[in-house]
Amino acid sequence: MSDHHTYGTSAHTAGEPARLVGDRLGPVFTERDSEYRGVYHLAESLDARIEIQPNPIPGDDGEDDLYAPEHPAVQVLLLVTTPTPDPALRALLRSIEGLVHLVGR
Repeated sequence: MSDHHTYGTSAHTAGEPARLVGDRLGPVFTERDSEYRGVYHLAESLDARIEIQPNPIPGDDGEDDLYAPEHPAVQVLLLVTTPTPDPALRALLRSIEGLVHLVGR
């Protein structure tokens, strides 16, 4: 069973968490562009999939929608999926200033 966690920040732009997480954990993020999600950053390994994206995403009506409407003040989301719970990864992500754990399951 996969473990999913969502973190958010309004203190950083989308590129800054990619650099901060990359510096601390080592994954290389690639920038992707999606009609649905806009520009986001992705790092994949055997141990984790980490996506960093803006919370405001392009809407069908030309207005931005929120990817996580339950967190309207959050500007950037960090979505983490691991095959099993990884407390060390969660602790490291919580140590990044301005990054807040929003949801975990």
